[in-house]
Amino acid sequence: MSTTPETAGAAGTPEPAHDGVDSATRDIADVAAVEVITTAAVHLMSAAAVKCGLAEDAEEQGHLDLDEARKLINALAALVTASAPDVGNQHARSVRDGLKSLQLAFREASVIPDPPGEGPGEKYTGSVV
Repeated sequence: MSTTPETAGAAGTPEPAHDGVDSATRDIADVAAVEVITTAAVHLMSAAAVKCGLAEDAEEQGHLDLDEARKLINALAALVTASAPDVGNQHARSVRDGLKSLQLAFREASVIPDPPGEGPGEKYTGSVV
């Protein structure tokens, strides 16, 4: 059984429906790499902010999860560090500022502080304290 949607072709034979896939491929092909990288960084920042407890009612709603926040911040720091030469200073600066804010928020939310240079993402960015 096929999982690909099909449409009736000539003589009633089934043909795969690729219009949606082709459209999505064309759409992503039109997006600049800098925009894809920046969008990924924003998604990582947003998720990390929620996990650090920066969203309204985060602690009451059970969203505070520093283990998850650490993973997200590490991934963001690696992305920012690796892509900085390619995305340009204008884009990299704002993402680095957001990253540093998240690293500091993580330290503030943590009951047991990490030593300087060992907080989330600090192996890529250096110590934030």
